[in-house]
Amino acid sequence: MPWPSEGQAYVEVSGLGALGSYGDKDKPVPIGSVAKTMTAYVILKNHPLKKGEPGPPITVDKKAEEDGRLGEGNGGESVLDTVKEGDKLSLRDALSAVMIPSANNIARLLARWHSDGSQKAFVEEMNETAKELGMKNTEYTDPSGLMESTVSTAVDQVELAKKVMEIPALVDITKLPTWTDPSGKQWRNYNTLVPYNGAIGLKTGSTTKAGGNLLFAGRKNIGGTTQLIVGAVLGQHKPPIIDTANAVSKELLIAAGETLSAQKVVKKGDVVGQVDDGLGGLTPVVATKDVTAVGWSGLKVKLALKTGAKGIPQTADAGEKVGTLTVGDGPGQVKVPVALQDDLVEPGFGDKVTRVQ
Repeated sequence: MPWPSEGQAYVEVSGLGALGSYGDKDKPVPIGSVAKTMTAYVILKNHPLKKGEPGPPITVDKKAEEDGRLGEGNGGESVLDTVKEGDKLSLRDALSAVMIPSANNIARLLARWHSDGSQKAFVEEMNETAKELGMKNTEYTDPSGLMESTVSTAVDQVELAKKVMEIPALVDITKLPTWTDPSGKQWRNYNTLVPYNGAIGLKTGSTTKAGGNLLFAGRKNIGGTTQLIVGAVLGQHKPPIIDTANAVSKELLIAAGETLSAQKVVKKGDVVGQVDDGLGGLTPVVATKDVTAVGWSGLKVKLALKTGAKGIPQTADAGEKVGTLTVGDGPGQVKVPVALQDDLVEPGFGDKVTRVQ
């Protein structure tokens, strides 16, 4: 993997495992606006948004309008400067403002809207959610990531990214190279990976102390499956810092996709299990299709055999489907029905008597 020469980096294929890491993966560092990923996740966890729908209206308050004047010419913040007090933003547009032009004033507006005016309460919920997701080295102190006391690790952010990528409405936003706000002004996505090389997000972040950061995700179609690649690059200080974070992330995303290969691990008709009648009788179970696993050299692939919803019948003809063989985990897993190789016959009276004796 083409790891950076500084900072932290971590790449994982969801459901398969890690491709590796660079730097001190347990050391919390400032992440800048990458923190807005958690802001969006907390909002959508409590206010689900269906794909393609605008969602509820959010009233722009006086504070959001005032903060909108803190742009590059007046303080350097990333803001949505086209909103006025009393304007209505749909939830989808508010999230688009947060995730694409990285508007700090809208991130703070969403926090107040969600938590009855209290940004402090919202930040507490951000940290509670981080703990629930197992993000052990993360602490949020603001909903925008502007504060340098908001810290995390590449590993923790990838854990969050895997959950975020399960929300189609948010993916529809983060995969856009540009967004046009309600006033008609167009904003660029600072994540220049999208829409190339299967990239579908996720969030940039930069401050002088944090450097350039990017939490990225992409899809790779291989072996009849769609694999989700997620990664994080933090602490890139070579100017221009965002361009550096983008360049490093692009190399990692492409390399991760090229690392994956598909291999047939089970052939149609192979015995993959057996039905045990509890009295010594075993009936083989076979795969009904070829099974292809996706991974890389040396990877151990998880195989799981489960019965159907109705369980195993007492008697059944050869060829009847009685369960499912699952290969891999996560969004790219493969599922194949399994069937009886021979007739399944209920144990006879003699068998039962013999067993009792």
